[in-house]
Amino acid sequence: MRRVRRGQTGIVSNSRVLFGDYAARWTASVPAPAESFTYATVIEAGRQFPLLGLRLPGPRTVVVTAGFHGDEKSGPLTLLDHAAEIVAYAAARGVGLQIYPCVNPSGFEAHTRYNLSGERPNNDFLRYEISPGVWRGELRTGQAFSEVAPVGGGGPKETVALARQLATGPVPVAALDLHQDNFIHGHWFYAYVFGDLAAYRPLLARSGGLVPVLRSSIVDSGQDPDGDVFADSEGFIVSHDGSITDKFQRDGVTYTAAIETTTETPAPIAAEINLIWIRGFIDLAAAPAPAVAGARPAQETRQNGGIGVNPAPSKEIGEHVRGTE
Repeated sequence: MRRVRRGQTGIVSNSRVLFGDYAARWTASVPAPAESFTYATVIEAGRQFPLLGLRLPGPRTVVVTAGFHGDEKSGPLTLLDHAAEIVAYAAARGVGLQIYPCVNPSGFEAHTRYNLSGERPNNDFLRYEISPGVWRGELRTGQAFSEVAPVGGGGPKETVALARQLATGPVPVAALDLHQDNFIHGHWFYAYVFGDLAAYRPLLARSGGLVPVLRSSIVDSGQDPDGDVFADSEGFIVSHDGSITDKFQRDGVTYTAAIETTTETPAPIAAEINLIWIRGFIDLAAAPAPAVAGARPAQETRQNGGIGVNPAPSKEIGEHVRGTE
């Protein structure tokens, strides 16, 4: 297995964007029949930051999230610049949308990974009980566990708000989380996935036509160079890391992925890769879903979903943090 050259790149297009401008443009960019909404407001540095969303009704829903990490601009900007196109694509196929375009607004404006309070990690939703009373935020490859539970509290305020919002809606058919990797140098792509890899291979191939796919490599964003998180020979990662992607697959979502372009990838190319996967997930949701033994039916309303329904502890500062967190 090869290791790629690491160290934060510091090269990100559009690294400084005022969130007030972003929010105003977002509200103006959302076309009917979709609607823009605010699902919560958080306070950072004495300022109010609205948490933005988009909803489009439909019998089969795709959830798209972006902007967990404020220094990963491509996802929020792709959704802002292409909201009308995405809504039209979904509506034409009878697919509903829930989009949360900028999960961490204060970090987005300040160009920091976490919010201005430094609450971390923020893509952090699940705990695994690996032995009686011992909970972990992630599983090593092949590690057994006895129970999985939502985070019990104490998480970043944006994560708590998003978990509560998701708990009010139906379980989607597909869920996509847009990220970037600012530790790996060069133009690369890889994806964290769950489910049938055959569904994702066409999207991976089209992404690979724009930038190289990172294969057979450690890709843990510099957080743990000796860890066991790596892209396989195709460029996929299957990792139970407690992230929103992990949460969705535990909820029974058929298609769930977190995609990563490096921040050195030119912004238009990163945006096109994001759109490949957004359109691809809408297409997957539009098609009949394969039966999965033991999975909850898609669109079933959550019960006891989100933060605070189980006393599983929050991840401690200093505990290992995955690249998606």
